[in-house]
Amino acid sequence: MGKNSIRLAFLLFVAVVVAISIWGPEALSRYQDSRLLGQVHRQEVDLAGEGYRYVLSSGEKLYILSQALNSRSLPESEQSAMTRAGDSRGDGEGYGELTGSYAFVMDRRGGAESQVSDQAVFTICDREIGELKKAGVLPDTLQAVEAELYEARLCSAIDTREPRNHVSVWSLTLSDRLRNVSKEDRLIEAYIDADDGKIYGFYARIDKEWEELDPDRIILAWSQYLGLSEPEPYEGADPLMEITPYFQKYVFPGGEGERTIVTVGFYEGIRELFIATSLGR
Repeated sequence: MGKNSIRLAFLLFVAVVVAISIWGPEALSRYQDSRLLGQVHRQEVDLAGEGYRYVLSSGEKLYILSQALNSRSLPESEQSAMTRAGDSRGDGEGYGELTGSYAFVMDRRGGAESQVSDQAVFTICDREIGELKKAGVLPDTLQAVEAELYEARLCSAIDTREPRNHVSVWSLTLSDRLRNVSKEDRLIEAYIDADDGKIYGFYARIDKEWEELDPDRIILAWSQYLGLSEPEPYEGADPLMEITPYFQKYVFPGGEGERTIVTVGFYEGIRELFIATSLGR
């Protein structure tokens, strides 16, 4: 092969290399785009390093709510309020103090971060009362929740040592500002989970007497409604510390070795049934 042929071959090789370096990347990009665009592709992504959202169980929520509610005086049933010194029912004062290991505070951000909004809370509550009626926790005669008769406040129960452990609840109460509204067969107060609408406690006027009620059946049905473990009887109750002689107490696990004490009680005379948490010890 002559020198001219070798030179020509070399120049041709250089020209090919230069052409590939100029047009090659663009051609390869178009080829890859044609394989990807207009098609659905699946890819598994490891999210382990992107943080972890801790989800509380129903038992843990109930425990935090119990501790927070019992860390301070709170608005509650009319009969209960009359028997406790210092309660301020219906005025909303005293919600904002962060004292102790747990706190129950009014959430002034509104319902933007909760699934149950302030507009929907009354409908959700009425729906959940229907579920409690089906379960036999509440009687069928209980009247529907009418928005114009109730006041709703979005609150947070917080473990101040671990702020990620918090429960957003709606505190729903029959308004004291209304006149000539019968309280018979009505919900008086309830604590409603702001995420799923479950009712963690309530006071309700009913058309039955304590002798007609079965507390063991009521607490079992309520625990199944919330997805809790089966309750155990609580034997350490002191009747002298109670504000009504008609009650039964039960224990639920609260997570990490803790426990929650729940009372099924009844106020004679006004015929008010309640399920309320007590301070676990």
